[in-house]
Amino acid sequence: MASLRYLWINRAQFPIGTKLFVRAWGKRVFSLPELIRRNHHRLQLIKRGANIDQTAEIGEVKVEGLVNLVSIGAFCSLGRVYMAVHEHIKIGERVVINDGVKILTASHDVSDPHWSFIKQNIVIEDYVWIGTDAIILPGVHLGRGVVVGAGAVVTKSVNNGAIVVGNPAKPISKTRCKELNYNPCEFLAANRAWLLG
Repeated sequence: MASLRYLWINRAQFPIGTKLFVRAWGKRVFSLPELIRRNHHRLQLIKRGANIDQTAEIGEVKVEGLVNLVSIGAFCSLGRVYMAVHEHIKIGERVVINDGVKILTASHDVSDPHWSFIKQNIVIEDYVWIGTDAIILPGVHLGRGVVVGAGAVVTKSVNNGAIVVGNPAKPISKTRCKELNYNPCEFLAANRAWLLG
C-alpha cells in the first residue's frame, strides 16, 4: 500500500454522517490490517537503507545484501519479489513486478577457471511489467514500457517497448504501445478506499 501518511493526506473527504462517509470509512477500516502489514514491511526496508517512494506498493519483498543500493520510484507495485543486491537496482516509476520474480545483481563467470564474481547494476525504467517467476540477471537494462513474460530469464538489456519471453528471453514481433499513461496502484482496493472513498 502507499504510505499511511500519503493516504491520510490525500484521502477523499465526505460530510460526516452521510452515506458516502459511512461507506468510505467502512472500506478503510476493513482494509486497515493489510495496510498496516504492508507499511510495516516498507518501513523495514527504508530503515535498512532502501529509497522507496511514498506512493509505491511494496509486497513481501525480500532483499538480501546491500539494501541501501535499492531505489523504487513512484506508483510502483511489487509483489513477492526476491532481490540479491551487490550493485545498484534502480526501479523507475509505474513499474509492476509480479510474485516470484528474482532480481540478481551478481553471478559467477563460468568461463573463468577461478569462477570469479561478476557484479553489475540493474536498471528498470518506467512502465515496465515483469511477469510472474521471471529472473532478471546482472547488467540488464529494461527500457521504458518493456514487458517481460512469466518465467522468462532476462540475460541481456531490452529496448523500449519490447515484449520478451522464454529462457533466455527473446523479443517477440509484437511491441507495446508507446503512449503509456497509467497508475498500476490505483486499482488496489485499499488505495481506492482512501483516495476515492
